[in-house]
Amino acid sequence: MEYGFWGALMLMVLMADPLGNIPITLACLKTVPNNRRPIVLIRECLIAMVTLLLAMFFGRSFLESIGLTDAALSIGGSVIVMLMAIRMVFPTKDGVFGETPGGEPLIVPLAIPALAGPSTLATIMMLAASDPSRMPEWGLIVVITMVVSCVTLLAAEWLQKKLGDKVTLAIERLTGLILAMMATQMALSGIASYVKGLGLGA
Repeated sequence: MEYGFWGALMLMVLMADPLGNIPITLACLKTVPNNRRPIVLIRECLIAMVTLLLAMFFGRSFLESIGLTDAALSIGGSVIVMLMAIRMVFPTKDGVFGETPGGEPLIVPLAIPALAGPSTLATIMMLAASDPSRMPEWGLIVVITMVVSCVTLLAAEWLQKKLGDKVTLAIERLTGLILAMMATQMALSGIASYVKGLGLGA
C-alpha cells in the first residue's frame, strides 16, 4: 500500500493518539508540580521522537537481519493496530496501555508506549520500508506527529475540562474505528504482497 504525505501523517497521528493519551497524561502528572509538567511532557515527546526516528532509519535493517519481510511487517503491524483499535473502541479501566507506575514519568509510560509504542513503531518502519527514498518525508512526518502530540498533551487539562469525559471517550472510540479500518487495509496489503512474492498473484 502506497501512502501519500497527508495519508501517512494522518495514520501516524492516529497511531500516537494524543487525545486518547490525555487521561494517561493527567494520571502520570498528577503528582508532578505544575511548573515542571511542561518540561516533563516536552522531554517525553523528544524521547519518543528520537525512538521513532531510530526505528525509521534502522528498523528495516534489524528486521532483515532476523529474516522478516515487508509483508510480515505489514501484517504484524496490522495486528498490533487492530488490538489497539479494539481497546480504544472497548476501553478498560486501565486505559489503552494498561496500568502505569506512579511518580514522575521517565520514558515509561508516556514516551514509550503511549507515544512511541508498538503501533507507531510498526507504522513508521512500514512506511520507511515501503519507500526508503522518502526518508526525509517520513522523518518530517515523525516530527510533525510529535509536535501535534506535544501541543495536545500540554493542553491536556484544558481539553479535558472543555471537552468533558464523554466527548473525549467518543473521540477515542471514533479514532479506534478508523484505526480498525486502517488495520484491515494494512493486513490486506501485506497478504497481497506475500501472495505476489509467491508468484500466485494475477
